[in-house]
Amino acid sequence: MLTTKVGLHIPVGLAFEEWERAGRQLSGLLNSSSWWLGDWLVYGKDHYADRYERGIRAAGLQYQTLRNYAWVSRRFELRRRRPALSFQHHAELASLPVGEQETWLDRAERMKWTTKQLRNAIRAQREGTPQATVEATTRRLAVPDNRLKWWHKAAAQSGTELADWVMDTLDAAAAQVLKEAERQLPLE
Repeated sequence: MLTTKVGLHIPVGLAFEEWERAGRQLSGLLNSSSWWLGDWLVYGKDHYADRYERGIRAAGLQYQTLRNYAWVSRRFELRRRRPALSFQHHAELASLPVGEQETWLDRAERMKWTTKQLRNAIRAQREGTPQATVEATTRRLAVPDNRLKWWHKAAAQSGTELADWVMDTLDAAAAQVLKEAERQLPLE
């Protein structure tokens, strides 16, 4: 693959595994670049206060976006950042006190939560929903690669994301089995 300022040139016939690997690499770069820009801004503000605005204009990025990057970078010293979690995970926690940040980072890392799952867990705690309910939504299932590829293909064919396709398919199967079981119950 070839990256340019305006796009990504993808070779014809690229294998799924290569496409998937490229996505992980691009995602890692995007996540890292948020930290890099945030640290760059913090340094600039601390060392070039009189020329800081000029530096921001030179970057050519949205002021509010850069400001958010800097804010999250300030809230998480380099040694407290979790490589296993995205910049967005940290951004979700940036407004919390340090102790709470660490607690949530530990949970998110241990449970392998997405940003959305982290946000939902925080909301559930604030609303008083039991933690077991939140953790139950993060169960993992080992799936052989050949089945995963097959399911990806089926999900793509139906125009849905894999996770949605899996949930819909399992819900339909469960409904069918329970319906059949209900029909077989003896009448009293």
